[in-house]
Amino acid sequence: MKNIYKALANFQQEVPVIHKGTTGYGYSYADLPAIFGVINPLLKKNGLGFSQLIEGSDIKTILFHCESGETIETITEIPKDVILKGMNSFQISGSAFTYFRRYALSSMLGLVTDKDNDASDVKPQGQVTQLKAPVKPVKPVELVKKHITDEQFEKAKGLTEKQLKTVFDKYLFKDKAQEEELTEIYINLKNQ
Repeated sequence: MKNIYKALANFQQEVPVIHKGTTGYGYSYADLPAIFGVINPLLKKNGLGFSQLIEGSDIKTILFHCESGETIETITEIPKDVILKGMNSFQISGSAFTYFRRYALSSMLGLVTDKDNDASDVKPQGQVTQLKAPVKPVKPVELVKKHITDEQFEKAKGLTEKQLKTVFDKYLFKDKAQEEELTEIYINLKNQ
């Protein structure tokens, strides 16, 4: 994993603060096309790429190192019960996926795109990029890949191959032994 971490560290040293130029719901933010415009040339320069896949109601963000094939992955769960005034369910889903894609990618890459309300007097040093484009996000909800509980781990031992794959995608394991035990069960199911 040393290649991807070195490339990511170099990227983070080069990427500027991405200033928010879009407003909606009472705050401003940097939208995806604007973020892509800033990060894509720097990712390419550092031999990095990313993909964001929709898996059910989750977004899987994958950062990859082009030369070594090393990856860093995260799963972001999209809440299903969000209601936005004046929007139908398809519009709400589209807004939610766009919103969480933006924040999952920003988090993974260490991008600075949000206003720090605790330091409102402080001006960012260095290069600042002004961005503008209309997108309406949903309200922020902090979601991360969770550690599997002992109870969930025990239940996982009796799951199907497909269900076990979901466990691997959604949870972090307490230790290597847990992961190896479920991996062995998964392989045995796959080979049946």
